[in-house]
Amino acid sequence: MALPSTEQVTEALTGVIDPELRRSIVELGMVRSIQISDAGRVDVTVSLTTPGCPIRSHFQNAVSQEVSRLEGVSDVGVAFDVLSDQEKGRLQEALGRPRLPQGALAQVKNVICVASGKGGVGKSTMTANLTAALAVEGNSTGALDCDVYGYSMPRMLGVNSRPEVSSERKILPLDAAGGIKVMSIGFFLEPNAAVVWRGPMLHKAIQQFLEDVDWGELDYLLLDLPPGTGDVSMTLAQLLPQAKILIVTTPQPAAQSVARRAADMAGKVDLELLGVIENMSGFTTPGGDRFTIFGEGGGQLLADELDIPLLGKVPLSQELRQQADEGVPLVLKDPDAPASQAIRDAARGLVAATPQELPVMQAAAPAAELATPISGTELPVLSQ
Repeated sequence: MALPSTEQVTEALTGVIDPELRRSIVELGMVRSIQISDAGRVDVTVSLTTPGCPIRSHFQNAVSQEVSRLEGVSDVGVAFDVLSDQEKGRLQEALGRPRLPQGALAQVKNVICVASGKGGVGKSTMTANLTAALAVEGNSTGALDCDVYGYSMPRMLGVNSRPEVSSERKILPLDAAGGIKVMSIGFFLEPNAAVVWRGPMLHKAIQQFLEDVDWGELDYLLLDLPPGTGDVSMTLAQLLPQAKILIVTTPQPAAQSVARRAADMAGKVDLELLGVIENMSGFTTPGGDRFTIFGEGGGQLLADELDIPLLGKVPLSQELRQQADEGVPLVLKDPDAPASQAIRDAARGLVAATPQELPVMQAAAPAAELATPISGTELPVLSQ
């Protein structure tokens, strides 16, 4: 049986994807050497960005899986070393990043950005309750408050204290009810303090929350985006090209048409649309009368236009608002409430629409155009 060539092995390794940088280890220059013996054994040395990479075993499994498919391969050996400072510098320059990630998101299977075209549609409420609903369904979950100017996760999830820093100098997220991991700029500010920053500082804050927080192993990390299509969306496209977008809207045509802009933004920065949730879908009185206070049908219309599923229609609910103010999501406090059931159905839809393996084992996505690097000042409160 003929042995594979070095070129064939290299081609096979293009299927091994770095889960944070979302490019193949070949494209990133992480394949140090390939040796092929006469007996058919292939030895591959992979250069990691950090010696303590938490997904070393996943790289090992992926390399073995891809190379062993080649005809003539009898065995696969995988060894590791670390990129030199010079090599890291060249990679940072090519990627347009001031530094390389060190594995903080490497074990997060799915990153979902909860977005809306405008404020006031209940996006943060949906983020908090969807995160809790996914936890109730048996998933490990986290919530990241990317709405730096209008942060609300500390209150909605009932946690607000100064996070600790691990021995590896990673920020430890706080634990909320249901085992949810939470991070927000609000944890580092005086109560209700205003954030007055320009774009580069905003970019730096989001980058630190993604790369300097020890998220650990999570099935789902939900990001509460600010309304609109500005700096945060572009930052996430640069840092998280594997993320997916969930659109929240209300039924009224005005909200639906503005929410469409958030979907257009996702298309322009090559982020996948996951689905639509219609919030404030209708109000039912204790006597059973139903009123469509904010109109009807906008969520389904938007989903049809975008050719993505309508994952849920959440009724207007006083209890949903009240539990958000009290810091315990309604899906945890009263799982049988109509709004809770609608949100849990939407969470099941998210599970059905997302992969159940680490991105490192998936096929490579087309490389997006490299973004221009953005500079900013380190946040003193996060640099411990």
